[in-house]
Amino acid sequence: MLSSPVNREVTAAVRRAYERYETQSRSWMDRYARQGGRVYCAAGCVACCNMPIRVSLAEALVMAEALDDALAAAMEAHARAAVANARTARDDDEYVHRHREQVGFCPVLDRHSGGCSRYESRPTRCRDTFSAFPAHFCEAGVWERMTRREKAEYRREVARTPGTDGELHFIAPLEHMSEPVWAAASRAMQDAWGTEVWGDYWVLTTLARDERFMAAVAGGDTRSAWQRASGRGLAHRSLLEFA
Repeated sequence: MLSSPVNREVTAAVRRAYERYETQSRSWMDRYARQGGRVYCAAGCVACCNMPIRVSLAEALVMAEALDDALAAAMEAHARAAVANARTARDDDEYVHRHREQVGFCPVLDRHSGGCSRYESRPTRCRDTFSAFPAHFCEAGVWERMTRREKAEYRREVARTPGTDGELHFIAPLEHMSEPVWAAASRAMQDAWGTEVWGDYWVLTTLARDERFMAAVAGGDTRSAWQRASGRGLAHRSLLEFA
């Protein structure tokens, strides 16, 4: 089911969108560098790899195809930790904080090399998150540890740094440039399944390898798909959404 003809059409559409984004983003960063801008992200920088990530099931399928059994098991364990966090977090802020501090780093991350072990299959949010500030500013809890003076200086630096949105140190144009990837994933899911599925990266990647879940999705039976996810302990309204 994972590599059925219909699902291959979905993943092919996503991969084409990834390729377009990579070409466009490289071109933009080349211009940015020539104009004096700097992108601090590089191999070995892992400060953002413990952030929660929202993806489409179309993207999750791409990653699911790239996993071996051991890494798939690690992804499932991470998904279950994310669900447990979502069930007990009092609000979004607490959910994000605990994901970063307690659920921890993505199991696809190679902690020895500091690189993504499935780099070619990484989802959109991993592709379009770039920092115009050093990696320190991407670490969990950095804002909370800043003094009032440091926060004021941070805001001033962000406001005068080209490429930011004026509020955060991430490079906004590279995020905006990825919107066609989301649109391509949406169209691919609608064309193939007549429905869309969005949610947590690790939950959807785990479910993408579940034949009964994918059969229900392919048949447009979102009720059965939800029941299958629920039966596996992987259903939560904020982490698994059908449109």
